[in-house]
Amino acid sequence: MTATLSRTTSHGGASHGSAQTPDSHDFPTRPYDLVKEFVIALVVVALLTIGLAAAFSSPDEKAVTMTTWAAAAPSDVIATAAGELAGTTTSAGYGPPYNSAADGQKLGPFSLQKWAGVRIPVDSANDLVLAPLRMVPGDSGLTATLATWDAAPADTQTAWATAYVTALAAAPDGDPTKVAKGTYGPVPQIASRFLSLAQSGGLEGALTQSGTFYGSDATRSLLLLADGAFLEDQARARSLGGDQWGMMNETGNYPGQPWMWLYTFWYQVPPFATSDNADAQVWGLMMLLTLALLLAPFIPGVRSLPRLIPIHRLVWRDYYRDHPRQ
Repeated sequence: MTATLSRTTSHGGASHGSAQTPDSHDFPTRPYDLVKEFVIALVVVALLTIGLAAAFSSPDEKAVTMTTWAAAAPSDVIATAAGELAGTTTSAGYGPPYNSAADGQKLGPFSLQKWAGVRIPVDSANDLVLAPLRMVPGDSGLTATLATWDAAPADTQTAWATAYVTALAAAPDGDPTKVAKGTYGPVPQIASRFLSLAQSGGLEGALTQSGTFYGSDATRSLLLLADGAFLEDQARARSLGGDQWGMMNETGNYPGQPWMWLYTFWYQVPPFATSDNADAQVWGLMMLLTLALLLAPFIPGVRSLPRLIPIHRLVWRDYYRDHPRQ
């Protein structure tokens, strides 16, 4: 495919009194390959894209699944399962929107999470551990173990699980095989079968399908992973602990969204850095700063800063040089 480009030349045949439009065929022509131009541009842009992506893009880390968790840290899976049964995990005592175990984030005297209420009810012991195990078919031993747990009073269940959590913490390297003898009820068997379910890959599906009809709700999976130590260890190994660049950053030393710097900055300074209500406090502070920015033209003193500190006249010095004040 070719096209023609023309070069304008003067023609002396036109009368002095009127302008005459020359015919397009009277102009000189030369060949021009549009397809070749397009292909060259496409190749150059593709190479630049690949090169810049390789140099500046963030790493594509693989997702942490229940299977990888169980393979890499089986002792952590068992300890987390026991903690869910004992009610000592983060999700068990989180508060709204998952349960009523705590008031949640506060902004001064205002309990923001409590106001919102429990919108995603999660019973950590039942929804994250027992319910997935009840879905395992054809395991009479597991059925008997769960029946023993269900038949015990709530106080006894808590005592069994708490004792086992304490024993696991005292065991060398948290190894379940080195736990001291004690009264743990069926908790060790439940935790062991929970680990087997995670290793088989069935736990992931059991948790996600219990959330919505389409099985796309990962809330329970994320809560369970966050209750263990493995996910946090992986995050900190990749500088994602929230104490380097802020709460929003990419893997490793790759900075995240630059427009979030002001928001994440406050998490690194007192009193927010050590506060249990940092999320609510930072949110409230950012709302105040945003409101101040919106009202800047109406705040005496602030609205006069451009006149008192005329940095804009330096930036637009060409304009002000050509348009001096009257």
